[in-house]
Amino acid sequence: MADILDYCEGQKIVHFESGETIIAEGERHGQLFVLIEGQIEVIRKDTQVSHVDEPGSVFGEMSVLLDMPHSATVKALSDADCYVIADALAFLESRAEVAIHIATLLARRLYYTTTYLVDLQQQAEGKRHDLDVVDQILGALVDQTPEKTSRKRASRAPKK
Repeated sequence: MADILDYCEGQKIVHFESGETIIAEGERHGQLFVLIEGQIEVIRKDTQVSHVDEPGSVFGEMSVLLDMPHSATVKALSDADCYVIADALAFLESRAEVAIHIATLLARRLYYTTTYLVDLQQQAEGKRHDLDVVDQILGALVDQTPEKTSRKRASRAPKK
């Protein structure tokens, strides 16, 4: 397949300054974005879920395909240039190669999400003992409250 950027030639290019919000979680505008250059981050509910710097990366596709508000905020981490495709559905209908690329991307995300959920379920059922170490580490960190830490230090101090 040709580079996805080749299919975007002739589309509007928008420059975003570092720190600028490209997409706000909860908005809905039917646009598809393709990164030309720069770095962006994807944030969902105040948590960074992805850092993207690969030219040709697509974002905004879930909102377009599901006809729903954006599920995440996308911000520029550096100055960034993107193709902004205003009528994304018409664009995808006219370019099967791009639609297949996005379908593959979404299938990959679904695969990894499903794998992650199965691992979590197996851990919860006690079938994945290799994942129990995460619980042990978190438990140890929770047990290290400032009060307990200061008591341990005091008990180790040399007695006069």
